[in-house]
Amino acid sequence: MSSEVEIGRGKRGRRAYTLDDIALVPSRRTRDPEDVNVGWQIDAYHVDIPIMAAPMDSVMSPDTAIAFGRLGGIGVLDLNGLWTRYEEPEPLLEEISRLGEDESIARLQQVYSEPIKPSLITARLKQLREAGVVVAGKLSPQLTQRYWRYVVDAGVDLFVIRGSTVSAEHVSSRAEPLNLKRFICELDVPVIVGGVCTDTAALHLMRTGAAGVLVGFGGGAAHSTRRSLGVHAPMATAIADVAAARRDYMDESGGRYVHVIADGGIGRSGDLTKAIACGADAVMLGAALARASEAPGRGWHWGSEATHPDMPRGQRVHVGTSGSLEQILYGPSTRADGSLNFVGALRRAMATTGYSEVKDLQKVDVVVGPYHPSGG
Repeated sequence: MSSEVEIGRGKRGRRAYTLDDIALVPSRRTRDPEDVNVGWQIDAYHVDIPIMAAPMDSVMSPDTAIAFGRLGGIGVLDLNGLWTRYEEPEPLLEEISRLGEDESIARLQQVYSEPIKPSLITARLKQLREAGVVVAGKLSPQLTQRYWRYVVDAGVDLFVIRGSTVSAEHVSSRAEPLNLKRFICELDVPVIVGGVCTDTAALHLMRTGAAGVLVGFGGGAAHSTRRSLGVHAPMATAIADVAAARRDYMDESGGRYVHVIADGGIGRSGDLTKAIACGADAVMLGAALARASEAPGRGWHWGSEATHPDMPRGQRVHVGTSGSLEQILYGPSTRADGSLNFVGALRRAMATTGYSEVKDLQKVDVVVGPYHPSGG
């Protein structure tokens, strides 16, 4: 059955769904929440929860990446953010939190114009390694060729190449683009790459040898890409499409499994469970963790889209503070809005639908039913 609708006589479009448009359906079997396993393994690294922290300066500093790792997740440090541009970025983070709305983007552009210092890449990753957590660092595709050697030499465990949208077939008339397949093949560390939002683009990224693919476009709660460029990818459909590409790639490659990581639109605990139901193995949280009392953004959240020197496609948004990192992940929750106890919500959803492993939750039945909080 076609999911296309007629926009007008000369244009048709495919119907797509956000995570708000779907819901999980309980099955005939239920379990105790304490009996389910929420652990996740990517490559050689096993962690307690299928959650990565987004590499955004409002979310992750070296200290919060370490704290997040000790809580069972994987904190990804932005290696083209403030922590590799400035020896002491804390005063700047404080200033950014106090900027007025009209001046915030201009000041962010100015602050992020400071060059990256390779010695700080080494120092920040060394700090994570000495803490004994999984060491994960992110570069944008544009800066990967220039700085990748410093990242690998510093002993990174997971190399993340993350952009608004990343393809295996980037074309440029100005410079030789990054050859992802050759680059990943020559590295001795697993690479997670994205964002991507279609099955075709995801399949091409999987063929590069990536260990994981990030699904999403733009920058989550802090982006304005749809308004600026007119481009948008509803997450439920995007995750399901990329999960289908993973299935096709497994058949094509003789069984090689590539992890699908939902990156964007996971603002509440229910979004985590729905992302996995659509086919994700794990999620990457940004705004949800920016609400932590320890977050560097001090209640504010922004991504690299807001700092672009010519075409900012994001903004600094106020997300407030809902609790500590530990409360956001494990509770106890004092709210009913899904901002606290993400892991507890995942456990309870798995128990309610009868699944004991996160991977099995991908089999759950879902319904399409757009949700309006005021209407129940």
